[in-house]
Amino acid sequence: MQTQKFDAIVVGARVAGAATAMQLARGGARVLLVDREPEIKDTLSTHALMRPAIHLLAHWGLMGPIKASTPAVLSTQFVYGDEVFDIPLKPDAGYEGLFAPRRWLLDRVLGDAAQEAGVELRTATICCDVIRRPDKRVSGVVLMDRESNRYQITADLIVGADGRNSTIAKLVGAKENARSDIRSACAYTYVEGIPNSGYRWFYDANAAAGLIPTSNNQHCLFVACPSNAFKARFGTDINASIREQLRRWDTELAERLDHSSFVEKPKKFLGAPGHMRQCAGAGWALVGDAGYFKDPLTAHGITDALRDAHILTEAAMTKGLGELTGYQIIRDQLSAKLFQITEEIASFDWSLDQLKALHMHLNTEMKAEFLHLQASLNPSAQAA
Repeated sequence: MQTQKFDAIVVGARVAGAATAMQLARGGARVLLVDREPEIKDTLSTHALMRPAIHLLAHWGLMGPIKASTPAVLSTQFVYGDEVFDIPLKPDAGYEGLFAPRRWLLDRVLGDAAQEAGVELRTATICCDVIRRPDKRVSGVVLMDRESNRYQITADLIVGADGRNSTIAKLVGAKENARSDIRSACAYTYVEGIPNSGYRWFYDANAAAGLIPTSNNQHCLFVACPSNAFKARFGTDINASIREQLRRWDTELAERLDHSSFVEKPKKFLGAPGHMRQCAGAGWALVGDAGYFKDPLTAHGITDALRDAHILTEAAMTKGLGELTGYQIIRDQLSAKLFQITEEIASFDWSLDQLKALHMHLNTEMKAEFLHLQASLNPSAQAA
């Protein structure tokens, strides 16, 4: 079979990969997007999108289908033991609040937009190897289709968007520049009949929870604790344990849940090591969890994935597909402190006053992230 040629090949068709492929194609590149799954379905997630993510989706013109089935989040509530802090969210240009769409919706919106931009999508396709030139530069991939046929495709840029256990990261030898073995353990479920009071985050000694308004008038409810305590706290009857954990902070809400069933069976995530990998090299790049994964307790993963897709494609389209040093530098500058703060929060080794201070630091870094994004999207306004 004759080797095919694309400008870019993106491996992994979820949030980070679809967003990257879409932007490269909108910039005029011929892009192939592949995913090992036969269909892009729902996946485990906290769903919460922070301001940079909403800003990017609005900039890309993709908020319409999200707003159609997902309620706006107009406030955030932090509960530290018995203390409650309510924070109203100011509307921003182009949208009225934050949103937390289900992944079957968000991933589909981005995937559809990528294909509308001209991206070719191949599902049930596995990346088996990378091709290298004599100078060791990555110049293509070896793919395997659903009939186990293998074939080669060359490209100027190979992007790994294939998750925290990234095959592309292994194949290109991406170095791990930072690692965290601290992890929380979480249980996720969905509930109906809860009023939308915005994002609600609950904290106490060795315990945390979140209640997040999401698509189809449901809420994502998660509870978390240190990974070594999860079995003792939630192992016997996870449904009852989730309700009992929430009762510590909100008796009325817990009583409401006592009389209703969870929409979906609770799912467990017992944690995984965090990492910041080298995210750019000769002919390759990593986005999303493939390049940068941190504990989900700060609910910032999707926002970072969209942010990094933007930074990567901005570098690729301005400097060329072969010059991505700027992507690595900016990604590291925006991520290092977020990674460290998340590690400290996920450790549960804090008093509630110390946790408040960590959240203030987190907010400072999120503001810096948003200001960088605004400047990159509106360079003329920044210059003025």
